[in-house]
Amino acid sequence: MGEMVEFPSNGSSCSGYLAVPASGSGPGVVVIQEWWGLVPHIKTVCDRLADDGFVALAVDLYHGATTTEPDEAGKLAMGMRIDQAGRDMGGAVSHLVQHDAVSGDAVGSVGFCMGGGLSLYLATLAPAVKACTMYYGVIPWPDCKPQFQNIRGKVLGHFAENDGSASHAKVDPLERQLKGAGVPTEFHWYAGTQHAFFNDARPEVYNAEAAQLSYRRTLDFFRAELR
Repeated sequence: MGEMVEFPSNGSSCSGYLAVPASGSGPGVVVIQEWWGLVPHIKTVCDRLADDGFVALAVDLYHGATTTEPDEAGKLAMGMRIDQAGRDMGGAVSHLVQHDAVSGDAVGSVGFCMGGGLSLYLATLAPAVKACTMYYGVIPWPDCKPQFQNIRGKVLGHFAENDGSASHAKVDPLERQLKGAGVPTEFHWYAGTQHAFFNDARPEVYNAEAAQLSYRRTLDFFRAELR
């Protein structure tokens, strides 16, 4: 099991949930929350990554706030200051790179829903991110203008067939932009799935087969890129 930690965030501080492998070391991965906040499911993702050999740090982008209500989650997500989120995520990358348990200076990122778009945004801000994974996310913040040419690693995306918030109409142009910027990009679409198919805390949308396949692809991706 992991623990809550504090780390610097551009002159301020941020908290997060840190899980370390039983071996005591491994490559670092930043985990980025859904719009619900740093809820138990996201901590479980960190624990799973630690079980598979990674030092995983989930950033608390809402600084303590969580919710189970979609309306409130939407307000939290759209009210979040994207510049502050960028600083908090960048602080998490720095914390991992400097952490004694982290091997190497290449870091991965993985985000879900809102965090999927933020995982991609983080890759444009932090050159240390060499493997960026995004689950059914886009970048809906009008004042967020990511510079995809600044990405120094590869991007892996997992998307649901039946998802209005991250549909082909929204994701396909994003894929073209990334490839146009010279970013190695691989997007997978999962038939018969809905938004949040990875979230096993939400049985109404969870899809075990797609969740397992996407997680295996994510592990393979991290193991290949974070050496």
